[in-house]
Amino acid sequence: MVASLSMGVGALAVLVLLIVIRIPIGYAMMLVGGVGIALVNGPAILLNQLKTLAYGQFALYDLAVIPMFVLMGALASKTGLSQSLFRAANAWLGWMKGGTAMAAIASCAGFGAVCGSSLATASTMGKVALPELKRYNYSGALATGTLAAGGVLGILIPPSVLLIIYAVIVEASIVTIFVAAFIPGLLAVLLFIIVIALYVLVSPSSGPAGGVDSRKEFLAATLGVLPVLVVFGLVIGGIYFGLYNPTPAAAVGVFLVMVFGLLQRNLSLSDMIEALKETASTTGMIYLILLGAELLKIFMSRIGLPQETAAWIAGSGLEPMTVLILILLALIVLGCLMDSMSMMLLVIPFFWPVLMELNGGLYQMADGSGYGMSTEDLKIWFGILALIVVELGLITPPVGMNVFVISALAKDIPMSQTFKGVLPFFGAELVRVTILVSFPILTLWLPRVLS
Repeated sequence: MVASLSMGVGALAVLVLLIVIRIPIGYAMMLVGGVGIALVNGPAILLNQLKTLAYGQFALYDLAVIPMFVLMGALASKTGLSQSLFRAANAWLGWMKGGTAMAAIASCAGFGAVCGSSLATASTMGKVALPELKRYNYSGALATGTLAAGGVLGILIPPSVLLIIYAVIVEASIVTIFVAAFIPGLLAVLLFIIVIALYVLVSPSSGPAGGVDSRKEFLAATLGVLPVLVVFGLVIGGIYFGLYNPTPAAAVGVFLVMVFGLLQRNLSLSDMIEALKETASTTGMIYLILLGAELLKIFMSRIGLPQETAAWIAGSGLEPMTVLILILLALIVLGCLMDSMSMMLLVIPFFWPVLMELNGGLYQMADGSGYGMSTEDLKIWFGILALIVVELGLITPPVGMNVFVISALAKDIPMSQTFKGVLPFFGAELVRVTILVSFPILTLWLPRVLS
């Protein structure tokens, strides 16, 4: 065990060093994993592994959904859906104190339902909502903090590329994971709106009330959101009710978004070509990271590090719930240093065996006896928790990619103000994690009902 731990820790230290010197993480994981396999089993085994690994990894039918959902998000950002969403949300909520910020949160959730990317949600909705927030003299901290935090909703509200990747890692059903994310996603929207309401209650000048639309404007704005509802209903609703699985659903979504853009005459040929280029670039990056992570996982499995780590933690005497909390805290810290996708691919293979080992005593009865979940329930529940805490890294220093995206749009507002503005939302996310840990049924109820 000592030799395995030493080799594994050394490999991870080298990986961190490569990332620090700005080697792309996909290449870094391929290098560490490949050299590790060669040292443990010999170069011939590594070459034999590489012969079929890429095809075996990328030929998975479940992974075909990734480029389709990425393309749907790229097209959605160019078709005016974001403006329609914000106008409708602002018509309903903008008249209240903090209402325009609440509308930004609601529209971020709506755009996430046709996008599936946190950074794309933050960037797109930032361009739409930030001018309105400035027009109504919102404080810089509340305006930028709301948009940075709202971007986080893009990755949890289905469809989500990261949820798909997690499902592939732990061999869970993508459809079930999507269903399970629905209530936690709505809980995030509710808590964020409550945060804004409390923020303007304490500091009324931070979020003045917006204008009140006429009945005609209100009706037009509300009707303008119908295309988004149609896309969401046919894509996600079709998945939820078993009409088709996620891959054809994503194709349906791409088709609907493209038709909507063409009918509205705000999607040109150059826009479509640009969306295809963005999709190719993003998908290539994702697949490269997947390949690197698979090589690294094979190396770690060959030296037995995940299994020995799980056995060591199981024998440490720590309560299973304590271990779960430590895992979630570790994910939050790592999320401050690495991008979410790379981190999920890197750490989930380590943490998953630990949870499997401790599952039997995760929850305690009044008489002191412990009980756990079924393996499928544990996959779903932990996946949602992990995704939430991983995405907190998007709004925490020093990485805080959503903060950087919004700061690039709001050059007149110091980044320190944006980080200050996201702190209440960070607190709300910790509350959400606490609720979901305490009441797993909030995550598991809808999949059970629809099954």
